Amino acid sequence: MKENIFIYSPLFQQYKFSQDHPFNQLRVELTYDLLKKMNALSDDELAAPRMATDEELALVHDKKYIEAVKKAGAGELDQKEAMNYGIGTEDTPIFPGMHDAAALLVGGTLAAVEHVMEGKSKRALNLGGGLHHGFRGKASGFCIYNDSSVAIKYIQKKYQAKVLYIDTDAHHGDGVQWTFYDDPSVCTLSIHETGRYLFPGTGNVTERGAGQGYGYSFNIPLDAFTEDESWMDAYRQSIREVAAFFKPDVILTQNGADAHFYDPLTHFATTTAIFKEIPKLAQEIADEYCGGKWIAVGGGGYDIWRVVPRAWAMIWLQMKDLPAEGNLPPEWIEHWQSKAPVTLPYFWHDSKDDYKAIPRKLEIEEKNAQTTAKALFPIRQNKAKDRHSL
Repeated sequence: MKENIFIYSPLFQQYKFSQDHPFNQLRVELTYDLLKKMNALSDDELAAPRMATDEELALVHDKKYIEAVKKAGAGELDQKEAMNYGIGTEDTPIFPGMHDAAALLVGGTLAAVEHVMEGKSKRALNLGGGLHHGFRGKASGFCIYNDSSVAIKYIQKKYQAKVLYIDTDAHHGDGVQWTFYDDPSVCTLSIHETGRYLFPGTGNVTERGAGQGYGYSFNIPLDAFTEDESWMDAYRQSIREVAAFFKPDVILTQNGADAHFYDPLTHFATTTAIFKEIPKLAQEIADEYCGGKWIAVGGGGYDIWRVVPRAWAMIWLQMKDLPAEGNLPPEWIEHWQSKAPVTLPYFWHDSKDDYKAIPRKLEIEEKNAQTTAKALFPIRQNKAKDRHSL
């Protein structure tokens, strides 16, 4: 068994809406090249994605929707019908070959699942995945198919395992949550910016699941301009308490890198410090409850030059127990600087001087602490009852 597998293909670049669309898979290439140039990724740790079959996509997505995506990518779908499926919008425009491009991202996550669940590797990373806004019959928020939802259904069907899904994207992991909202064998935890000002507007503390799945959906909507300490307090408390409550067989983490203060689409004020903490704790939870079984995918992240390569590289470095300190490789900076519209960072971590102090810091921290306590109240209440019954 290999410790870690990195799912990668240059064909991930085919998932491209337009030249100036904020969702840009060049960030996968930038991360891959960063790890290569620092000699942290060897060829024998690489695995190619495969194309998800229509049958696999249909574990989550409506067959009529899959056919509509194929037609749209071939230029054969009426505009009105396309809009009914959420494609052809400003967020999710139509592009040639969009079905194959999207199915490959899903297949990348399925390949990661197979490596981990069949004992070929302990951990697997697919940075091409993480498209958590896709719904059964509709595209949304740059996401055509929902690779995490398909992967979890696949795990349930083929391996009969309980899955803990952890989403640290700044946007609520709505597509995955609603797919498993009534399913007690899947627990979803999303830590995101409040939907008061941010797409998709969901992810309230009160969204706890339905039917038999009630109590297996956890949301921690943090205030805009949340900084490192408050964000990490919410993350540390929730991941530990939810994992202890659910006791998963495997964890799947969605690692959006858009909570950073540089990100142009969100309003958090965190630094790269949280992106070092996120995979560290995820790995600890996987080791404690799942025999190390951990599947990680990408997600959002719209400052593709200064933020995403550092944040995503840290997932792989954590998997390999390698440091992310000091300077970035000069060869990487030299190779990409002429192509970048901004000055590339020289260091792995940001300085606190890189952004202005937030005047409402204490108020935001207090509100976030209250939100976290509300989200975790059912777990804490049950633990208190158990102690009392003893």
